[in-house]
Amino acid sequence: MDLIDTLRSTGAVREFTADPVPDDVLARILDTARFAPSGGNRQGWRLVVVQDPAIRRSLRDLYLAGWYDYLAIMLAGLTPWAPLTDRAAEASAIAGSARLAEEARAAGARGGFAEQLDEVPVLLALFADLRALAAVDRDHSRYTFAGGASIYPFAWNVLLAARAEGLGGVITTMPIRQEAEVKALLGAPDELALAAVIALGHPREAPPTRLRRSTVASFTTVDRLDGPPFGGAG
Repeated sequence: MDLIDTLRSTGAVREFTADPVPDDVLARILDTARFAPSGGNRQGWRLVVVQDPAIRRSLRDLYLAGWYDYLAIMLAGLTPWAPLTDRAAEASAIAGSARLAEEARAAGARGGFAEQLDEVPVLLALFADLRALAAVDRDHSRYTFAGGASIYPFAWNVLLAARAEGLGGVITTMPIRQEAEVKALLGAPDELALAAVIALGHPREAPPTRLRRSTVASFTTVDRLDGPPFGGAG
């Protein structure tokens, strides 16, 4: 595939066919993804391929605990768990998440990606080794994120390599809400932090030829944040 076309058309895929992904295909994907950049080339990621059906179901249940909180916050008109938000309104919204979960169970429907997480062909639990991250904002008083620059390029490489194999996928951070339980489920030691779960499989629908995103000028300025927009192709 042409690199530019791939970059402009690799979006999140959450609906998959039941077709399995052979181990040799997954091995090729990971063999390519490992060339992702990281601070000091320390490659501080660890990956668990979750295959056992019981562990998958447990991971799904842990995922759902955060998922219904997410939906409740969204329904309240808030960005879920934004570092800067109305915490009181957020807490009030989360208080109603149990009702959403009960309604979903009562409906008896199969649900979507969250409810069927255990059926996804490939589930990868991505961990960050906290000893290997150059988290330059570690001691800031604000929310910190710099350490993720050494982990999430690997996750993105997984999606790009999967695309080259005719697969699709999504990076989800929802299970981090239940990090302690996920770490216990997967046997992760204290020095590892859960960074994401990556789902892969054969897309149920053909991927778009081009995604829709904001224009460059809408988020890029010259010299200062209040400077003039920097133009670019849309």
